[in-house]
Amino acid sequence: MRNAPTILHLDMDAFYASVEQASKPSLRGKAVIVGGLGPRGVVATASYEARIFGVHSAMPMAQARRLAPNAAYLVPRFRIYRDVSERVMGLLRELSPLVEPLSLDEAFVDLEAGGVAWDAESARLVGVKLRSDIRAATGLAGSVGLAASKMVAKIASEEAKPDGLVLIEPGTERGLLGPMSVRVLPGVGPATGDHLRRAGIHTVEEIAEAGEDELVRLLGKAHGHALYAMALAHDERPVVAEREAKSVSVEDTYDVDIHDRLRVGLEVQRLADRCVRRLRGAGLSGRTIVLKVRRYDFSTLTRSETLRGPTDDPAVVREAAARLLEGVDTTGGVRLLGVGVSGLADFTQEDLFAQAAGEVAAEADDLGGGGAVAEEALGTSGAAVEGDRDGDAVGEAQAQAQPQPAERRWHAGHDVRHAEYGHGWVQGSGVGRVTVRFETPESGPGRVRTFRVDDPELEVAEPLPLVAAETPVAPG
Repeated sequence: MRNAPTILHLDMDAFYASVEQASKPSLRGKAVIVGGLGPRGVVATASYEARIFGVHSAMPMAQARRLAPNAAYLVPRFRIYRDVSERVMGLLRELSPLVEPLSLDEAFVDLEAGGVAWDAESARLVGVKLRSDIRAATGLAGSVGLAASKMVAKIASEEAKPDGLVLIEPGTERGLLGPMSVRVLPGVGPATGDHLRRAGIHTVEEIAEAGEDELVRLLGKAHGHALYAMALAHDERPVVAEREAKSVSVEDTYDVDIHDRLRVGLEVQRLADRCVRRLRGAGLSGRTIVLKVRRYDFSTLTRSETLRGPTDDPAVVREAAARLLEGVDTTGGVRLLGVGVSGLADFTQEDLFAQAAGEVAAEADDLGGGGAVAEEALGTSGAAVEGDRDGDAVGEAQAQAQPQPAERRWHAGHDVRHAEYGHGWVQGSGVGRVTVRFETPESGPGRVRTFRVDDPELEVAEPLPLVAAETPVAPG
C-alpha cells in the first residue's frame, strides 16, 4: 500500500433525489423519493429528508409510501442524471488519467497518478477544491473520502456523508475499522454477516482477532483469506481507468403477473430486441444468451445458451431467448422477465441460418411491435397484449387493427412546456387530467395548474440545466 492518502473516492449525496430537488425549487428541503411508481416498483434513491422516515434505496415502493405518505414520488429522469454525471466525471478526469467510475454518481480517482497530490495536505486541498467545483458546476453536494487504499477511501466517503470530507492517514486504518460492523467490509452481505454473527464475530476487530485459519474454516479458503486481509486494512487493488463490462442485460417487472404464455413470449422477444440495441450501442457482441424469469412465488430461474461465436444479431438473440423460454414452466404467472448477453467481444461471427430466418421474420413484422408498452422507469412495466385470446386470434387482431394515436402519458417528475405558462414538471396525472407545477432551477417555487391530458398547448420538454451557464462578458 502507498504511504500517502492519494486515492480519492467521490460519492454524490442522494444523487437522483438531489438532482430532482435542484431542478424543482418547491421540493428543496422536502422528502423526495425516486423510483418505480407501480405496485411492484422499488426505491432508487431517497433524499435525506425522506430517510428520516426510514425510507432507503431498494425498498419496495409500497412500503416507502406507508412510511412517508406525504413525500414527493417521482419517476427517474435518466437523461439528466447522465448529463450531470458526465460533468462530474469530467471534473475528476481533470485531476488524473486514472478515474474508475463505479456508477453514475460514484468513482475512484488516483490523485498521485495525476501529479496533483503527494501527501495528506495536498490530497485534502484537492478534495476541498473538487467539492467546491462540483457544487459550482452542478449545484449538488458530493462526499469525499481520501485514503491510501480503495477500500478505506470508500469507507471514508461513507463516514463523510452528507456533504463532507474525511481523510484517513496511512497507519491509522485499523483504529478506524476496528469498532465498525463486519458489514462495512466489501463482500460481507447479509448471509456472510449472519454466518459471522453466529460465530460470535460482530466487528472488524473481532475478524482480525479470530485469525485467518478460523475465517477459512468458517467461510472457505478464498473468502476467508480475503476477509482477513481486509480486516487488517490490506488492499492493494489499483484504480483502473476502464472497467470492462461483463454483460449487457435488460429486465422488466410487471405490475400484474403475466399468465398468458403467448404474452410471455412476446415480452421476451421485446426484451431481446432492447438488449441488442444496448449491446450495439456499446459496440459489443456476445456469445452467451441469458434468460431470467421470476415467477409468481418469487422463485427466480436463470437459463443460458452459449453460441458458436459472438453475435449482435437481434434474430439470433431472439431465437436463443425463445428456446430458453421453452424450458421454463411459467404456470402460475410471471412477475419479472429479463434477457442478457455475456461473454462479450468487440467483433461478431454471423450466424447465417439465424440471419436468414430473421430476414423472413422481418417481412412478417415483429409480433411484439405494437403489442406491448414498456416503461423505462425502475420497476414498472405494462403491456397491452390481451391474454384471453389464442395465438391466431392475436395475430389476426393485430393485422386488422387500424393505427390508433398513442395516448399521451405524463410521468410524475418529468419535464413539460406549456405554450402560455412555460417550463414546468408533472406533479401527477389521472382521470383525464395532468397537474403541472411551473418552475425552473433558477426560479422560486412555482404555481400549480391542471390541464386535460390531451391539451394541445402542453408538450414534453427537455430537462433544463441545474446551473445556468455564465454569460460571457463582452470585451470593452
